[in-house]
Amino acid sequence: MFDISFTELMLIGMVALVIIGPERLPKVAKTVGHLLGRAQRYVSDVKGDIQREVELDDLRKMKEDMESAARSMQSSMQETESKLRKEMQSPVDDFKGEVDQLKDGIEDKTSAVKSTQTAPEIAAPSESDFEPDMTTPSPDKTASNKVPEHKS
Repeated sequence: MFDISFTELMLIGMVALVIIGPERLPKVAKTVGHLLGRAQRYVSDVKGDIQREVELDDLRKMKEDMESAARSMQSSMQETESKLRKEMQSPVDDFKGEVDQLKDGIEDKTSAVKSTQTAPEIAAPSESDFEPDMTTPSPDKTASNKVPEHKS
């Protein structure tokens, strides 16, 4: 921290022993040790706080970068989607138009066929259609219903 060598510390100790005296030197050394410890802890706390702030700034910057990248990706995806929809709409419309033309052609042909065909005239049944015909022979009741025997 201060770059003090061992010989300099020995010189400071000798001067302190002469000035303070041997009875009070241990108390003063203990107090100086506590003060130096507090100063070191304070310096390390300040360094830690500064380091956390720097890391927090870095995280904020990274977050902003990620959000801007996400926004640009989203806009790119929306542009691609709209472009694809426009590109796909034209073939779909063409296909629908062709289907409609075919449908209209079929309807025209079927209506032309229907108009040229006339329904066959159906004659009303007469009374003779319901009377039994006497000229047709009825099944012969005298005929043998026997099955011919098989000779073996």
